[in-house]
Amino acid sequence: MRDASLSAVLAGLVTVTVSCSGPLLVVLAAAAAGHLSDEQTASWVWAACVGSGVTCAVLSWWTRMPVITAFSTPGAAVLVGSLGNYSYPEAVGAFIISGLLMALIGLTGVFGRIMRRIPPGIVAGMLAGVLFSFGAGLFSALDTAPLPVLTALATYLAVKQRSPRYAVAGALVAAVLATAVAPGFHSTPVDIGWTLPVFTAPEFSGAALVGIAIPLAVVTMASQNAPGLGVLAACGYRPNDRLLLTATGLTSSALAPLGGHAVNLAAITAAISTGEESHPDPRRRYVAGLASGFFYLLTGVCGAALVGLFAVLPAELIAVIAGVALLGTISSSLAQTLADERGRDASVVTFLTTASGVTLGGIGSACWGLLLGLATHAALSVLPVRRRGRRDRGKNPTPASGDASTASSRSAAG
Repeated sequence: MRDASLSAVLAGLVTVTVSCSGPLLVVLAAAAAGHLSDEQTASWVWAACVGSGVTCAVLSWWTRMPVITAFSTPGAAVLVGSLGNYSYPEAVGAFIISGLLMALIGLTGVFGRIMRRIPPGIVAGMLAGVLFSFGAGLFSALDTAPLPVLTALATYLAVKQRSPRYAVAGALVAAVLATAVAPGFHSTPVDIGWTLPVFTAPEFSGAALVGIAIPLAVVTMASQNAPGLGVLAACGYRPNDRLLLTATGLTSSALAPLGGHAVNLAAITAAISTGEESHPDPRRRYVAGLASGFFYLLTGVCGAALVGLFAVLPAELIAVIAGVALLGTISSSLAQTLADERGRDASVVTFLTTASGVTLGGIGSACWGLLLGLATHAALSVLPVRRRGRRDRGKNPTPASGDASTASSRSAAG
């Protein structure tokens, strides 16, 4: 393929590695809360990864954008607390309804129109806030894994001076090698095997609709799809929100009987494949989406083995890989956050709220950062302009002007 590049393929690999490390453990926790069997849990991983892989590959190829999708981590976190209250067939029915709700919202186009009216600085602030913990995590790992962190950073900076496209790839290799030779590292054997999906006939209940379907749809749209569209916009793309949201929603519903709870646009990991580290030419970054799709599918097929693999990977290695891969995107997002002096306060409020990690009512910090940023923007920009407009109309009333011109006309006529 003419547009293929090693940097884009490696960006896809890093994207899936980060997506399937920590977030996968949340899915396993939700499965444990629902008392699922090992076969049902493996099928859940299969459905989540295959759904993400198919949508990544198809949507990236169709749109020629690096469309990165993932299974809903906030949604899985919601299920940790609620899945045990319902039977598994009821949960599957709720997953189907949740996917249809998200597809319907996407089909109307309202969600995309709202996102396009948000100032770019606020969107960039939300993205920078979402990624902040990963950038900080890179240096927090110095406490427990100084050798991999310093080796990865040194390699990243050295390669970036000569060949920026391969800086992240070089840092990835250096981090893996440094982790392998670091004191205290112990390899653990992992069982290799294929994963087969398990079909579960859905049952529909009003209780599961209220307790699972609606919260899952709201959390996924607010905490994943909104930032996901923002990531693409911040990187210079104009995504077709109707297509992306409808496709991911319908995919979620289709895979629900096999265990998949929700497929959505990725937020954090999308920045790895949509930034300049993937490829300097934005028109060729869609290859990272194709690569992500391939590695997601591979993860799904080998789900049982990879669950064990990600469980034994050192947390510091994941932190180093994610932090280095996102350095460039964090830098550009912060620059865009502070670029517009008039909207800087609103953008900074968005950044700080999102970076805080606050969760209220089951809604993550990305959504709250967006809402508080918009409220600040309205308070400092929109409302004062409207008040000034009303004062100006009060000083120069239109009827008086019309009366004066009428009187002048009469005087001239006389």
